[in-house]
Amino acid sequence: MLKIKKGDDVVILAGKDKGKSGRVSKLLDNHKILVEGINQAKKHQKPNPNAGVSGGIIAKDMPIHVSNVGLYNPATKKPDRVGFRFLENGKKVRYFKSTNEVVDV
Repeated sequence: MLKIKKGDDVVILAGKDKGKSGRVSKLLDNHKILVEGINQAKKHQKPNPNAGVSGGIIAKDMPIHVSNVGLYNPATKKPDRVGFRFLENGKKVRYFKSTNEVVDV
C-alpha cells in the first residue's frame, strides 16, 4: 500500500512549484507521480496530419518524486504526513499523523 494514491490532493513541498497544490493523475513505478498542472515542461511538437495533431509548443506534466509532496489535510488546510494503521476488522488504512484522522475508510 502506498502513502499517495491516484486522485489524492497533494501539496508540493520542494522544487520550483513549492506551495502549489494539485491532484495526482498517475503513479509511476519508480516512486514518482504526475500531478496535474505541476512541474510542467515545454515540448515542441511536430504537426502530424495523419493523426490530426497540430504542431506547436505544448506544456507537458513531468514526474515528481513522492518524497517532494505531502497529502493535503482538509482539517488543518496544510500538507500532512501519512501513516498506516489496522482497523478492528483487520483493514489497513492511511491516517494523518498530526490529527490521527483516517484518510480513507
